[in-house]
Amino acid sequence: MSPARPCRGLRAAVAASVGLSEGPGGSARRGRLLRPPSPAPAAPGARLLRLPGSGAVRAASPERAGWTEALRAAVAELRAGAVVAVPTDTLYGLACSASCSAALGAVYRLKGRSEAKPLAVCLGRVADVYRYCHVRVPEGLLKDLLPGPVTLVLERSEELNKDLNPFTPLVGIRIPDHAFIQDLVQVFGGPVALTSANLSSQASSLNVEEFQDLWPQLSLVIDGGPIGDGRSPEYRLGSTVVDLSVPGKFDIIRPGWGRITGSKCVNIFMALATV
Repeated sequence: MSPARPCRGLRAAVAASVGLSEGPGGSARRGRLLRPPSPAPAAPGARLLRLPGSGAVRAASPERAGWTEALRAAVAELRAGAVVAVPTDTLYGLACSASCSAALGAVYRLKGRSEAKPLAVCLGRVADVYRYCHVRVPEGLLKDLLPGPVTLVLERSEELNKDLNPFTPLVGIRIPDHAFIQDLVQVFGGPVALTSANLSSQASSLNVEEFQDLWPQLSLVIDGGPIGDGRSPEYRLGSTVVDLSVPGKFDIIRPGWGRITGSKCVNIFMALATV
């Protein structure tokens, strides 16, 4: 990865600001954890606030205040160039601004991940895919697959940070079928780099306790409760990765928890046949 470029702003200004004022940073500090009162021990100096209700479904009043608090905190940290942990529709993930080179480097370091392995990009809406990728598949196909537990590999556009996966012209796109992370990316207003919340080569995480060793290296952990049943190996497979970068063709690179069924494959084939 090329030398990290500084992210705009100042973390202290963000932390002290009201609402969602912008304040990227790049300075490192120990994790800030949001969780509900619980008998479980927290990391030293950490605070924790659990998402109200189910994190996969938008909270309704009177729980909305807790949802908004978590959303504001996560957006502020992303804008400050920090790394946060968030729930998705498949696994717990580590997220940072895809436009902040320093934050991208921090993700690789804390995971012990090879820089030859790409990070996915999480977007808030299907319409955003056209800004950050060169799309050569029908719009109906994108809307059929997204939001959902899939990663679509497409040709990247010049809008993405050159320090993000500089070794490949392709990028994996995620729009999880999960209300909180969709809200997070939409309010943040830019692409978010996303990878699983675990050390490289270790099992992926279905609840926040499973990556507790990473908490001190994170700025924020959003606890959305267990994903799936919180135990079964099939839930740890992550998203299904589908390569749609070659016009008229598709390839399932990795079957995941969100497996694409035979009928779905037929739908993809038929859609691509019209291109």
